[in-house]
Amino acid sequence: QVQLVESGGELVQAGGSLRISCAASGRSFSSHAMGWFRQAPGKEREFVAAISWGGARTSYADSVKGRFTISRDNAKNTVYLQMNSLKPEDTAVYYCAATLSFGRTSTTQYDYWGQGTQVTVSS
Repeated sequence: QVQLVESGGELVQAGGSLRISCAASGRSFSSHAMGWFRQAPGKEREFVAAISWGGARTSYADSVKGRFTISRDNAKNTVYLQMNSLKPEDTAVYYCAATLSFGRTSTTQYDYWGQGTQVTVSS
């Protein structure tokens, strides 16, 4: 069982940077791959980034590749998403999620979800 709580979302100007966090509780955090998803108003939830349980492997959606970086600190039971060069189209509620296998990009493949944190990018 993994419980997830996101934080750090806020209003930021286009071109700016922001780091959001996801704190996990539960002893099995380090055995789970983690992912970040986002959902904009009126749109489906979409994959953003994923990281393997040990942090050695990462994957990104094309729309954020080169701008966003996912990382994790298993000692702190936390996963991060560093977002640079933010654009208004990055505005969304960002969710972290946990799954047993790395490389998954579908929401149905993730077992645990946080409540989300709002990121708003102004133009």
